Amino acid sequence: MAYLKTQTDSRGVTVITLNRPEQYNAMDRAFMDELTLGIKSLSSNTRVLVIDANGRHFCAGADINWMKASTSLSVAQNRDDAMALSNMLDTLNTFHRPVIARVHGAALGGGTGLACCCDIVVACESAQFAFSEVKLGIIPATISPYALAAIGPRAARRYFITGERMDALEAYRLGLVHHVCSTDNLDTRVEEIVSAILDASPAAQKNVKSLIAEVAGRPVDTALRESLSEQLATIRTTDEAQEGLSAFLEKRPAQWTF
Repeated sequence: MAYLKTQTDSRGVTVITLNRPEQYNAMDRAFMDELTLGIKSLSSNTRVLVIDANGRHFCAGADINWMKASTSLSVAQNRDDAMALSNMLDTLNTFHRPVIARVHGAALGGGTGLACCCDIVVACESAQFAFSEVKLGIIPATISPYALAAIGPRAARRYFITGERMDALEAYRLGLVHHVCSTDNLDTRVEEIVSAILDASPAAQKNVKSLIAEVAGRPVDTALRESLSEQLATIRTTDEAQEGLSAFLEKRPAQWTF
């Protein structure tokens, strides 16, 4: 692949590395299509997905040359490009395994959108984030659902409107970032989270991701409570649930652990 490097280790930890360092990993149509296909093509052996990046920055947003070209495209052609971005974000957001973003340098515009679509974001102290679209006269339309889920509408009002950059600590305060650490400790912190993920049931983690998507924002009514009770009752009878309980009672590691 031209813009990505993908590697999976013996534990099932897959690292997709954004690999346009000279362009600060900025996204164009080919980049977006490649990342979408790369995620969809991952083997069922993947237990954890880590999004990493080569070079000084995680992702500087949209490629400036791609943005220039969009001015000569029709509305239909621009809509097609926008859907490519939306498809990439949706593919990452709905990936059935846990996803970690390892962020250093700048994550701007669509780069912040990528982070918002990951389950866990680890950032070094010097990382910066921004919904910078208004600086270019556009809006963060395709990334907005994921950004609102990450930081809420109140914070989005400020940062969508101003386009100003936020540092890693501010991103942490808003809930966009889960862990902030020094650059030297970035790999160590990511590995700690990976290890914690590998200690838990893969099937349960997959179901948890679906659970959150189903429950978020819904009223706690009878229909929801009955649906959730049915899910819990069904999962309790699965092989992994039985193994997890047996391992706990027998004080041994579960079969899925490394």
